[in-house]
Amino acid sequence: MSKKGNSKLTEADAKKHTGMIFDKENYVLIGVSILIVLIGFFLMSGTTGDIYDFRRATLAPMVVVLGFALGIYAIFFRKK
Repeated sequence: MSKKGNSKLTEADAKKHTGMIFDKENYVLIGVSILIVLIGFFLMSGTTGDIYDFRRATLAPMVVVLGFALGIYAIFFRKK
Protein backbone atom coordinates (compact mmCIF):
# COMPACT_ATOMS: atom_id res chain seq x y z
CA MET A 1 0.00 0.00 0.00
CA SER A 2 1.28 3.48 -0.85
CA LYS A 3 1.41 6.40 1.54
CA LYS A 4 -0.86 8.98 -0.10
CA GLY A 5 -1.62 10.92 3.04
CA ASN A 6 1.99 11.52 4.03
CA SER A 7 1.92 15.04 5.46
CA LYS A 8 5.46 14.96 6.81
CA LEU A 9 7.83 17.30 5.04
CA THR A 10 11.40 16.36 4.44
CA GLU A 11 14.06 18.64 5.83
CA ALA A 12 14.78 20.10 2.39
CA ASP A 13 11.09 20.83 1.81
CA ALA A 14 10.75 22.45 5.21
CA LYS A 15 13.78 24.61 4.56
CA LYS A 16 12.43 25.62 1.17
CA HIS A 17 9.03 26.63 2.55
CA THR A 18 10.32 28.68 5.46
CA GLY A 19 11.96 32.01 5.02
CA MET A 20 11.24 35.03 2.89
CA ILE A 21 8.62 35.11 0.19
CA PHE A 22 10.88 36.71 -2.42
CA ASP A 23 14.47 36.00 -3.35
CA LYS A 24 17.17 38.59 -3.93
CA GLU A 25 16.43 38.60 -7.66
CA ASN A 26 12.81 39.55 -6.99
CA TYR A 27 13.82 42.53 -4.87
CA VAL A 28 16.35 43.68 -7.47
CA LEU A 29 13.71 43.48 -10.23
CA ILE A 30 11.18 45.34 -8.07
CA GLY A 31 13.77 48.06 -7.41
CA VAL A 32 14.53 48.37 -11.11
CA SER A 33 10.84 48.57 -11.93
CA ILE A 34 10.33 51.36 -9.38
CA LEU A 35 13.27 53.22 -10.89
CA ILE A 36 11.79 52.86 -14.41
CA VAL A 37 8.42 54.16 -13.21
CA LEU A 38 10.12 57.15 -11.57
CA ILE A 39 12.03 57.87 -14.80
CA GLY A 40 8.72 57.76 -16.68
CA PHE A 41 7.14 60.23 -14.27
CA PHE A 42 10.20 62.47 -14.57
CA LEU A 43 9.85 62.41 -18.36
CA MET A 44 6.19 63.38 -17.96
CA SER A 45 6.96 66.34 -15.71
CA GLY A 46 8.22 69.76 -16.65
CA THR A 47 6.86 73.25 -17.04
CA THR A 48 8.45 74.30 -20.31
CA GLY A 49 7.57 73.24 -23.80
CA ASP A 50 4.47 71.88 -25.43
CA ILE A 51 2.32 69.58 -23.31
CA TYR A 52 1.51 67.40 -26.33
CA ASP A 53 5.07 66.72 -27.49
CA PHE A 54 6.34 63.18 -28.10
CA ARG A 55 8.19 62.88 -24.80
CA ARG A 56 5.23 63.74 -22.56
CA ALA A 57 2.36 62.26 -24.56
CA THR A 58 3.91 59.06 -25.90
CA LEU A 59 7.32 58.14 -24.51
CA ALA A 60 6.68 58.77 -20.81
CA PRO A 61 3.45 56.71 -20.58
CA MET A 62 5.13 53.83 -22.41
CA VAL A 63 8.06 53.93 -19.95
CA VAL A 64 5.66 53.97 -16.97
CA VAL A 65 3.66 51.01 -18.33
CA LEU A 66 6.93 49.16 -18.97
CA GLY A 67 7.93 49.78 -15.34
CA PHE A 68 4.60 48.48 -14.03
CA ALA A 69 4.83 45.41 -16.28
CA LEU A 70 8.33 44.69 -14.99
CA GLY A 71 7.03 45.07 -11.44
CA ILE A 72 4.31 42.49 -12.06
CA TYR A 73 6.88 40.16 -13.62
CA ALA A 74 9.18 40.69 -10.62
CA ILE A 75 6.43 39.63 -8.23
CA PHE A 76 5.70 36.42 -10.10
CA PHE A 77 9.33 35.59 -10.99
CA ARG A 78 10.56 32.32 -9.48
CA LYS A 79 13.83 30.51 -10.02
CA LYS A 80 13.45 27.07 -11.46
